[in-house]
Amino acid sequence: MVLQNQRYFRPSCLPALNLRLSDWKFYEPYYEKTHDQIQLPAKLTKTPEDTLLNYFSLLREAENIAGRSCGTIGNGHIPFPIAFNFLSTNYQKKLSYQKYLHSFSGIGHTSLIKLCRVPDVSTGIKFFYEIETIEAFKGKTTEYFGYAYGFIQLVHEQTGYRIADVQQLTEDFLCAPYHGWDQDAESIVDVKYGNWCKLLIKRYPTIQKDYVKHIFFHGNDGADYYFIFITLTNGTDVEMAQFRKKGDEMWKQVNMKPEEECLTE
Repeated sequence: MVLQNQRYFRPSCLPALNLRLSDWKFYEPYYEKTHDQIQLPAKLTKTPEDTLLNYFSLLREAENIAGRSCGTIGNGHIPFPIAFNFLSTNYQKKLSYQKYLHSFSGIGHTSLIKLCRVPDVSTGIKFFYEIETIEAFKGKTTEYFGYAYGFIQLVHEQTGYRIADVQQLTEDFLCAPYHGWDQDAESIVDVKYGNWCKLLIKRYPTIQKDYVKHIFFHGNDGADYYFIFITLTNGTDVEMAQFRKKGDEMWKQVNMKPEEECLTE
């Protein structure tokens, strides 16, 4: 049990992906400008991947920590007005700049450690991401590492791809190792589609590449099912996509919800 749980207690050793925009000359045109005076160069948002890598590269050295007396940290607040312009027009209407800035309270550094496009044709352009942050807490004189993950939706506007929505969930390093089964992809499939839905006949060996798990099983309806999971830094597996096919059909994306469809009071 102790050895198995090292999966959950050891943080990420993955290299950061957001290493662009490191030249101070990039920031010079924006020093005295507010968020509504900034126009992004089109090259920063040319593709969905460019948008996200450049966005998180700005946030890498962005700092919004109060009460530390060790001098300037990173690029301070300078990146935030620029980063705000990576949001879509509609998203900016829902989220004011002040609320956006406040959402980074306590954050002194951000590393993007996982980025994966979600194969979801029904909801447009969607990515899974995971970040590692250095965070400061009131009353503490040292900082701590924090981890968060979620999904990002993008849309194409006139000058490039913009972020239309961001979901962010913080990672837990204590409860998951000690309680439950729903942090493990294989257990999730066995319990939800076997015990709950009585659908699973045979689950095949997991195919894992880096932090991505591919799980296949055969159902009692004669169809085959394929699930993609992402393994987080805390060891928890998060479902990213579901597919189904019967016989010689092509894989079709589905959205099964065992909690709603298989569990009854």
